[in-house]
Amino acid sequence: MFEEFLRLPDYDIYEHPFNDSQFGNQLIAPLMLPDSMEGIQVAIIGVREDRGSKHNVGSAQAPDEIRRQLLALTKFNTEIKFGDLGNIDPGASLQDSYVALSKIVNELLHLKILPVIIGGSHDLTFSQYSAYQDLKHNISMSVVDSMIDFHDGEDGINDENFLGRIFVMEPSCLFQANIIAHQAHLTTPQAMDVMEKLHFESYRLGKVRSDIYEMEPVLRGSHLLSIDLSSVRFADSPANYTASPNGLFGEEACQLARYAGQSDTTDSFGLYGCNLAYDNRDQSVKLAAQIIWYFLDGFCNRHQDFPKEHDENYLKYTVQFKENKYEMSFWKSKKSDRWWMEVPVSRSKRNQKKFHIIPCSYHDYQLACAEEVPERWMKTYAKLS
Repeated sequence: MFEEFLRLPDYDIYEHPFNDSQFGNQLIAPLMLPDSMEGIQVAIIGVREDRGSKHNVGSAQAPDEIRRQLLALTKFNTEIKFGDLGNIDPGASLQDSYVALSKIVNELLHLKILPVIIGGSHDLTFSQYSAYQDLKHNISMSVVDSMIDFHDGEDGINDENFLGRIFVMEPSCLFQANIIAHQAHLTTPQAMDVMEKLHFESYRLGKVRSDIYEMEPVLRGSHLLSIDLSSVRFADSPANYTASPNGLFGEEACQLARYAGQSDTTDSFGLYGCNLAYDNRDQSVKLAAQIIWYFLDGFCNRHQDFPKEHDENYLKYTVQFKENKYEMSFWKSKKSDRWWMEVPVSRSKRNQKKFHIIPCSYHDYQLACAEEVPERWMKTYAKLS
């Protein structure tokens, strides 16, 4: 399957040897990959496609330049094997490119190999999501973007309406969607109404920047992460037509990527929207490479912790609500100091388990101790009722 859709990167990327401290010396180049992919845990895929972009055409040229910067960064102190699968070239139609990416990501998910997608335009997230549809389990999706891409009334899929297409796709495997770092002046009331009706989460830029650690449990519970470079402010990343004076700082984008990398559930990652035509001294290309590097660094430092009954590595806290005589249970990992909370499942939707356990923060536990129900508990309960 891989040979059908993938092509080698620019020949000169791997032409010169890397020194012992560089990631390029650790990454298995396309020509050196075994046919079976045995032992590979992370696979890099470039996608040279931007026909689905309304205003940012030019991002199709980014994958190899981002790859070049990534390979020059420091290698990881790990036995994890990373492979480079090469690039998906544009198909005869945009739909052909969507199908190619979806099939490759789907195959990698079945092989338990985490795909790292270097775009290309942000609408490719549609293909990244489509790859999950036959996996027979619901997923949580997180999108880091300056806007909520839910513009209605347009034919076809593009980088400003793909979320709406994902939300109505049948059969659906989407349990939760999180939009992170969107800016209010770029977000339509219609998009906010849809997010509210579906009990999905949207986190404004100000909220993210005021306490970025609160995004850790959001990303810890995600399977799919998609980042649009337009979410980063112009001063840190100019290479996007829609880049704004406001946005995430570069180090904040790297921090979000690392949170997702550390998540035991995150099994696909995509970075999109880097347009070389607007870059200045390779600043955005370098930032994109660093965002990917920090995601991989998080992957190398996964804790493999999830609450289990009678496991001595976890502490269980039960909070009693005196007014309504309700109790709420929380779990804390002794290994990582991370928190989870139990959300009851209604009898009609119950499948063996009475509770659904979701990641949370210490702040959620503090709210419960003050007899305030955490918002993420309420949103999850609404979907489980």
